[in-house]
Amino acid sequence: MKTNREKKFNKPIILIKILDDDTLLVIDATTTIRFLNKNTLEVIGGFKANINHLRYKNSVVAFSSDGEYFSSLSEERRQTKLYNAKTKKTVAVIDSHIGLGSCTGIDALNKYMYSCGEDGKTFATDIKSGRLAFTMPAHSDAVNDIAFSSNGNWIATAGYDKNISLFNLATMTPKHRLKAHSAPIMKMKFLSKNRLVSVDKKNVAIIWNIYSGKIITRLSGVYDDVTQMVIGGDDKFLFLGTSLGYILVYELENYKQLSKKYIKIDSAITALEFDETLQHLIVASDNGDIFFYDIFEGEQHIKTLLQSREYSSIQRYVDVNPLLAYTKVYYLVSNLWEKTLEKATLCLQNGDKKTAISLFSHFKNVPEKNKIMQNVVLEYKEFDKFALLAGQDKRVLAYSLANAHPMYKASKIYKAMEDRWKKAFVLAEKYSLDPKGTEKAREILAPYRGISDKTRVMQDLFTQGEVYKRFRVAIGQKNFKVTFELIKQNSFLKEFPEYEMLLNYGDSLYMKAQTLIHNGDTHSAIKILRILADFSDFTEEAKELMLDIATRQKFFKAVKEKDISLAYNLLASSEDLQNTEDGKILQKQWNNDLSKAESCSVEGDVQGVRKALEKYMTINSKYMSLGTVFGWCYMVQLEQAVKQKKDKFTIESGIRNYVLNFGLQDQILSFFEIFIKQYKDSKLNLELLTKGSLSMWRPSMVVDSILE
Repeated sequence: MKTNREKKFNKPIILIKILDDDTLLVIDATTTIRFLNKNTLEVIGGFKANINHLRYKNSVVAFSSDGEYFSSLSEERRQTKLYNAKTKKTVAVIDSHIGLGSCTGIDALNKYMYSCGEDGKTFATDIKSGRLAFTMPAHSDAVNDIAFSSNGNWIATAGYDKNISLFNLATMTPKHRLKAHSAPIMKMKFLSKNRLVSVDKKNVAIIWNIYSGKIITRLSGVYDDVTQMVIGGDDKFLFLGTSLGYILVYELENYKQLSKKYIKIDSAITALEFDETLQHLIVASDNGDIFFYDIFEGEQHIKTLLQSREYSSIQRYVDVNPLLAYTKVYYLVSNLWEKTLEKATLCLQNGDKKTAISLFSHFKNVPEKNKIMQNVVLEYKEFDKFALLAGQDKRVLAYSLANAHPMYKASKIYKAMEDRWKKAFVLAEKYSLDPKGTEKAREILAPYRGISDKTRVMQDLFTQGEVYKRFRVAIGQKNFKVTFELIKQNSFLKEFPEYEMLLNYGDSLYMKAQTLIHNGDTHSAIKILRILADFSDFTEEAKELMLDIATRQKFFKAVKEKDISLAYNLLASSEDLQNTEDGKILQKQWNNDLSKAESCSVEGDVQGVRKALEKYMTINSKYMSLGTVFGWCYMVQLEQAVKQKKDKFTIESGIRNYVLNFGLQDQILSFFEIFIKQYKDSKLNLELLTKGSLSMWRPSMVVDSILE
């Protein structure tokens, strides 16, 4: 792959990011922050934070997508600081880790800054106020990476303890602990369609379903330490950058590795970004280089070559850049090849070898296609003999030849033979159901004796007659549950024509259900899905679709009837609902009201928080979020009490109430250290207090002052 453009800096580049205004952000290892014009690559602004990062394998800096805030670990990694990028002022300092900080991040909604540490803890700080908002579920060892879903609903932390912790930010609740890696997890990335990819220290890469917590697949071909990840091409491709300077690329439908040496640069890859507008992969290195690659490099050449039918030249371009195989123009090439193969095969079946070779001539210089063409011509060498045997009704010999040359089975002659077999078998079935008709059935099938696959089915027909009768009766009564149970226990039933008819019927039901769902006729779709649920191949998917339809119906009904309690509870359980227009409106309303409440909580104004969030007080899926905001508000009240030098017993009462409501959170532990320094004669022992928890908090526990 050739670079499209290049840019050189003096220091290693540790972050590149395209901001919301299409500016290209570049940060180097000395935390020199530059804003570049994405098109010209000219520096249009920036400043120096003068933090020298000696270690940057983990994410030691982060920037909000709106360009207003950034966070960074301090040089000695004892602190994580949040800065206002415009005023250059410090907004917050996190120094609560026991030991060193390990990485930092800012979520997709630019709401919180996260500080992760070697103590396994992750602290979330509200960006606007700079206050500690909540803590993530802890790991038993260092946190190596933090990742955020693009819609802002999910956070994942990966630890040296080989676990991934999934947290739902929309409901403020932990979701899963993903456990399958046998080594510390070093890098993660959220993918579309509720997926997450993670790579460990042994270079094992796993794709997860974040809803079920189950493994979808394991990626093959990772032999180098993965330093960075990015997705691109409208979420079709996953790019992995390595410490040896390689870019590996996978397609995300079948998880096939397209190239293990897609790009090679001279030093470790330290940052990756993808420009969806231009379809450019942006690669940054330890040498301070930034390279821009067009992932569909060569597409224009292919268009030109297609007009002159230079297929061998097209294939050479695709061999160099395998992503070209996913372009529309290459689809046309593939389509032409399939049609050519089909036409040439028909010519060979008609004995016209000369025309077949002529049709193949355009592809003869494509090694892969040439091999296929040679095999096809060689396969059809005995087709005339096969046609003669079939015409003379020498079925045993004809079938034997077809088994030796499987391509013959696509011919009209073979299909006609199969049609005769099916008709004979159906007639024999009819006679076999009558105790007196067994001999007649044997007579009908006699011409097929000696054909191995037919003989076995014939034997099953006569020896397993009772099972087959039950099978047919179950199909006739449309009792598909019994039908598939019989198939499960008696695999020979799969050889009967009824089984193929059954599969085709299942496929048609599925397609009809999908069409009905697409057209909004969910009532009719559910009727079909109830039938489809008895088909073993469709059981799980049919149940999921029915549950999804039922949930959507309840949700839209709740929105229509303005039952926001039910609507928000359903919204919390479905990522798909969150992507609907009604879902987006509800989410926006919640975010706006939450921002108002947080502004009040900074002042310790419980009444203001209550007023802003009044409509959510009965929504149980919001309890954790509500508790977080009220807990934040009460913490401000405690801090204000210390500043105002209120009496010791009043503040101790507030601490007891806080611990009773919310438990021993990091916020109260940090505050208690401040309290003890100023009230040294206090005998209060946090460990001896009655402890609640955020998960058990309820709106009925709200009081105007935590001190009372």
